[in-house]
Amino acid sequence: MLAYIRFMDRLDERIGHAIAWVALAMVLVQFLVVVMRYVFAIGSIPLQESIWYMHGLLFMIGAGYTLMHGGHVRVDIVYGEASPRTKAIIDVIGTLVFLLPVAAATLWLSWDYVINSWKVFEGSTEVSGLPLIWAYKTVIWIFAVLVFFQGLSMLFKAIRYLRGQEPDYPVPPYVDGRQRPDPEAVREEV
Repeated sequence: MLAYIRFMDRLDERIGHAIAWVALAMVLVQFLVVVMRYVFAIGSIPLQESIWYMHGLLFMIGAGYTLMHGGHVRVDIVYGEASPRTKAIIDVIGTLVFLLPVAAATLWLSWDYVINSWKVFEGSTEVSGLPLIWAYKTVIWIFAVLVFFQGLSMLFKAIRYLRGQEPDYPVPPYVDGRQRPDPEAVREEV
């Protein structure tokens, strides 16, 4: 269980850091589109569509990383002030009842949608658009798989804490809306 947690967290950490560069690319391409359009009066449908692709990639591929770091929407009415044990119990229930089933349903319900797109190598509806809709729709599967497996990691962390195998419950840094200090930095100050 611990080996899986470490592997999945390392994988999502690397994916998150890599996909973050897409945000920079998206800004640069958007800047280029604006300059081309308003300075040179040139429009580029492929460049405009590439921004949509990058936007989707950024959020869908980065979802597991965001989940690992507690960046997804969470109802903090109870969770924010709860004890670590209560947080672990809430995480177990939430992961088993909501997160894992929704990720699995996303994969299952998108299956035909993506397969049909692959069958015809679906492309843009614009004449000069990007012919990669089929590849873009495949990102739905990647999203579902990454969120599912990071959810398992989250579940295993909570279970290990509840069993007494972990001394501290790993609360993500933004759970209550505030950035938590790095524990190592706090230890060095004391």
